[in-house]
Amino acid sequence: MKKRNNMTECFVCRGDIVLRHTSYMADFGDCIVIVKNVPTLICEQCDEKAYTDEVAAVLETIVTRVKEMPAEI
Repeated sequence: MKKRNNMTECFVCRGDIVLRHTSYMADFGDCIVIVKNVPTLICEQCDEKAYTDEVAAVLETIVTRVKEMPAEI
């Protein structure tokens, strides 16, 4: 995504980006992590999804902590 006159533009197709809340899923084979209500930047034209640096860092922390847990939740 890149900025275009205070709007965000999709880096794939240059379509307009909107902020929506979605679910994020990480599948590690023996472990699936689903995080609901994640702020997600989505292209209205091609459906490409992206996360801000802050959201990506939080997702990484959540997934790492859950992956390190010894039991199923």
